[in-house]
Amino acid sequence: MRPKALHTRLLDTLTTAILLVDANMRVSYLNPAAETLLGLSRARVLRENIARIVQEDDDTIAGLQRVLATGIGFTKRQATFHLGPNHTITVDYAVTPLTLETESLVVEIRPLDRLLRISREEAILSSQQMTQVMVRGLAHEIKNPLGGLRGAAQLLARELDSEHLLDYTNVIIEEADRLRNLVDRLLSTPRRLLRQPVNIHEVLERVRQLVEAETQGELPIQRDYDPSIPELMGDREQLIQALLNVARNAQQALCDTPAPEIRLRTRTQRQFTIGNQRHRLVCQIDICDNGPGVPPEILDNIFFPMISGRAEGSGLGLAIAQGIISQHQGLIECHSKPGNTVFSILIPLENSND
Repeated sequence: MRPKALHTRLLDTLTTAILLVDANMRVSYLNPAAETLLGLSRARVLRENIARIVQEDDDTIAGLQRVLATGIGFTKRQATFHLGPNHTITVDYAVTPLTLETESLVVEIRPLDRLLRISREEAILSSQQMTQVMVRGLAHEIKNPLGGLRGAAQLLARELDSEHLLDYTNVIIEEADRLRNLVDRLLSTPRRLLRQPVNIHEVLERVRQLVEAETQGELPIQRDYDPSIPELMGDREQLIQALLNVARNAQQALCDTPAPEIRLRTRTQRQFTIGNQRHRLVCQIDICDNGPGVPPEILDNIFFPMISGRAEGSGLGLAIAQGIISQHQGLIECHSKPGNTVFSILIPLENSND
């Protein structure tokens, strides 16, 4: 193996984001870790001016040109990179001059957000598990009195002759049945996954068809798929249910939004950590909407049972979705502000024997 090919393979295995920038400030190489960090493929970035890819609060280009002129590298702590209109990251980065056939710069980028995100995900997963145990215990306590309440209402109805009063007992019986169904859903045992190779885009297309049918085609759904994503091992029906719950949540949030729109997007993430486990390759599914956003006071708890931003919502759809994705060793995240809410579903692409 030639030295250059060996060096490239070594750089490709690093978890640190590495970019090579030539004397004209154009990117000549980036490794998979940099692709993941920037959210851009190598094919799109190569030969592009680095200023079009990464924008910093300070003048990045001037700093890079200074290194080329003096041959002295530098390290910058807690720099803010703007990767797009709604995407910023905080990083440490180092620039080192490199002289081979031509003058180049090596830019090493270490994201600081990563450790914070991992800690937050571990806290979310732990909190969800504790909440589910608590809710199941509470549901058991509610279930028995509900049966007695419904039975008493039925007995009372037999003794009443007034149609007007029977309306009240019917309301009691109907509401008891509704609560009983709600409790049964809280107590339901997660079904064992029927794992098989699943094309995530076929799943998303099914979800899109269902949402369009429910909205009679009045809600535009845009698609931005990465066709290179391989099949994952999962339960197709369960994944449809999980993604449909998230998509319906977006649909319901758009009721009063002028020019509503949902966007379905797929990407891959390399060397990605979920909880305390690192995965070589992860499928990321983003379900985006341009609605009013999730109220800040419930954003951290939105995947807990009984938490809903709508008065008429049961608060179970997202909790069920999170449970299904957790069975796939995955995670759902939500980033929201008015006009842009993104639910990101992250599922490892490695085969699992669970």
